[in-house]
Amino acid sequence: MKIEKDTVVTLQFKVAEANGKLIEQSKEPMVYLHGGYENTLPKIEEALEGKQPGDQVNLQLKAEDAFGVRDESLVRTIPKKEFPPGVKVGGQLEGRTEDGTPHVFHVMKIKGDTVHLDGNHPLAGRDLRFALKVAGVRAATAEEIEHKHVHGEHGHHH
Repeated sequence: MKIEKDTVVTLQFKVAEANGKLIEQSKEPMVYLHGGYENTLPKIEEALEGKQPGDQVNLQLKAEDAFGVRDESLVRTIPKKEFPPGVKVGGQLEGRTEDGTPHVFHVMKIKGDTVHLDGNHPLAGRDLRFALKVAGVRAATAEEIEHKHVHGEHGHHH
């Protein structure tokens, strides 16, 4: 079966910096619903369209086509007293952007009485290389299409 809209795609992947330094390699396969459901990067979907199990794709993406350019307005320094006890570096919390939209922020460091937060994706601002291998393709169920994500093994569980 070929990858097309409303198929469930199983991938093995590697993500590296533009210079080839490995950032992440899949231990478990990534499974996503293909077809514009925002379950993976649009350029990855575009490159995988029409591929079949066993096919491999190598992509080099500029930051704006990967996880976006860094937005320095999403970097914040907040007084530690405004946080619940137990705030730790590496933690995540939901805050709001300047226009009030809910957004996830990462705790980057705690220095004295201040907490440094970053709302950018950890890979934002970086050109990346993706090595993708299609491990499987199947038709999505009606429920997966309705919910806009994969169910079951390696997918979403309700």
